[in-house]
Amino acid sequence: MADILEMGITARHPVDIQRADGIIRIVLSSPPSNALSVAMLDALIVALDEASAAPSCRVVIIAAVGPVFSAGHDLKELTAHRSDDDAGRAFFTATMARSAELMQAISRHRCPVIAEVNGLATAAGCQLVASCDLAIASEEATFCTPGVNIGLFCSAPAVALSRNLSRKHAMEMLLTGETIDARSARDFGLVNRVVPPEYLGTVVGKYATMIASKSAAAIQSGKAAFHRQADMDLGDAYADASAAMVDGLLTPDAEEGIAAFVEKRQPVWPHD
Repeated sequence: MADILEMGITARHPVDIQRADGIIRIVLSSPPSNALSVAMLDALIVALDEASAAPSCRVVIIAAVGPVFSAGHDLKELTAHRSDDDAGRAFFTATMARSAELMQAISRHRCPVIAEVNGLATAAGCQLVASCDLAIASEEATFCTPGVNIGLFCSAPAVALSRNLSRKHAMEMLLTGETIDARSARDFGLVNRVVPPEYLGTVVGKYATMIASKSAAAIQSGKAAFHRQADMDLGDAYADASAAMVDGLLTPDAEEGIAAFVEKRQPVWPHD
């Protein structure tokens, strides 16, 4: 994944973008904190939009440079606006709205998004991990939502946490602000797998390559259906999912995939 995309990104840009074989890798590149400043939020949203627009994109990986995946919102940037005429309300509102836009862009992205975590993910940085479809962490990764330690409940991160963790595990993180290790994060449901740091890139790459080899049409429509039904009641969820299955069965990819299974051969996806 050594080829750098020409997206108007300079060496000082908050993110680096790489692509290879249908996999686009978005790397937070503002160490040591990789804070979700306004510039970082904007850069991530642009990178996700451009990845979605790239016809060859099958999987997106979000990773980071340095020992901190992301320290969350830039508290110095937020504090600087307390001297505004409105004590910072407008800036705080715009920042939280932009952050919410980023998290929803991940959920709504046409491709699966994988978080590759090899360090501390705190507050909105933890929210970023929870918002991804999959998350693979190294044994050195840690996670927390420490807003309560500074007099500020992590209400926005709670949205993503409550949709991935059990409510009691989510509330444990939100109420205590304590840092949990990677294995606890896996037990809580925040990450899928924990691996030695030297194997993290390899394992994430294998996941991404495996997903990229599947029918793009099936993966993309399936991700959209998954997120739709998640917020429905049981009856509506089954009705929507059943309709999605019928639509899926009528696609050329499903016709080819089922035929290949019956004929004991590898499928050749019509849209590739």
